[in-house]
Amino acid sequence: MKVLNGLELAGYIKERHAKQVEQLRHRGIIPKLAIVQVKDDPVINTYVRLKRQYGSDIGIEVDLHTPSQRDTTVLIRKLNNDPSVHGIIVQLPLSDPAQTDEIVNVVDGQKDVDSLGQNSRFEPATPMAILWLLNGYSIDLRGKQVLLIGRGKLVGAPLEKILKNSEINVTVVDKGVKDLPSYTIEADVIITATGSPAILYPDMIKNGAVVVDAGVASEDGKTIGDLSPEVYKREDLTLTPEKGGVGPLTVCALFENVIRAAS
Repeated sequence: MKVLNGLELAGYIKERHAKQVEQLRHRGIIPKLAIVQVKDDPVINTYVRLKRQYGSDIGIEVDLHTPSQRDTTVLIRKLNNDPSVHGIIVQLPLSDPAQTDEIVNVVDGQKDVDSLGQNSRFEPATPMAILWLLNGYSIDLRGKQVLLIGRGKLVGAPLEKILKNSEINVTVVDKGVKDLPSYTIEADVIITATGSPAILYPDMIKNGAVVVDAGVASEDGKTIGDLSPEVYKREDLTLTPEKGGVGPLTVCALFENVIRAAS
């Protein structure tokens, strides 16, 4: 089994980021990210903690705001108008997800470093992280049968757009598709981002395939992915580890956008 270790790549990117931030600070620019978190949830709290730690490690100020959902749009408008804030992210999911589009579209496109709104100037972080991971391990998608499972706002939909624009042969299905194995068994590269625990089993994957698990779900307070644990026993696959695959690079990609915004 060949492991796609995102942590290893993240280490190199982090060093580069620290140097870039140092250069910005020499120019008198103190990069700042504002995180707007409405929902108190163990999985979300873990992500926010990782982001704050990364920011601190590379010299970017990270302010956490925890308004009620009712007060969120007023807060975002205030942050839009604050010249000391270079990036704003609304940490999803919200308490009431029905308002997601309405709220993320309030973020100024020049500060929308998570690329959730319609006017964002940036590449979305998780798709960027997935492509960095594949590039970092010299996995070329051209000429391959690529299957993307999940069409979510954060990962699937933007990644589908990027791959199609790059003329990659990609098939996109949702977890609810009838006969998922008939799609997965044909794919050379499977990228899964459904956030549903264990939708992919060993007998559903062709020999020698590449599998990238970008799904995140919470079960019994633990963070788990889309792959069943048995998949990791297959010796012939190239795949992301249970922890430390796409996740660490997603944080890097987010801060790549913050640095661009500050520059």
